[in-house]
Amino acid sequence: MSSKHPATTADLCDSLIQSPSRLQIVHPNLFTSFGLKPAFHGKIQTVKCFESNPLVRETLCSPGNGDVLVVDGGGSQRCAIMGDMLATFALDNGWSGVVVNGYIRDSKLINEMNVGVKALGTHPLKSLKDYKGEKNVRVNFGGVEFVPGHYLYSDEDGILISEEELLMPP
Repeated sequence: MSSKHPATTADLCDSLIQSPSRLQIVHPNLFTSFGLKPAFHGKIQTVKCFESNPLVRETLCSPGNGDVLVVDGGGSQRCAIMGDMLATFALDNGWSGVVVNGYIRDSKLINEMNVGVKALGTHPLKSLKDYKGEKNVRVNFGGVEFVPGHYLYSDEDGILISEEELLMPP
């Protein structure tokens, strides 16, 4: 990944509109941004779980190397998949950001951290710990397919998915 400041999602869309690269755009206004880092990008890793987050914790406790963790919590509205402790692990272990198809808690604390999190919203109840989940499997939500090894670009305007790392043309 380039250390240069990445282009905005709008700039990437403008420059790649005629590109043969497969560019996917997550449904607009689906996710709320949390944390002090509204823009993030990186290679996708995934966790698929439902109302239980042990694998999310395990993954965020490992080196992120600038990757983005995409968590498919099935969009459940019955509990939060992530809280301030997991956000701290993401920050401490070098994850670029986290996208959660589900809810988070401890949003006040997360909003004070230099971390990028996108989620459907907030819920005060923590998740169960009895189902581990699946790691680095293809997941689908928001009108797109998130494939481990593909790239995610997120900012205030939206979330883009690309099969390849995107660079702005000269």
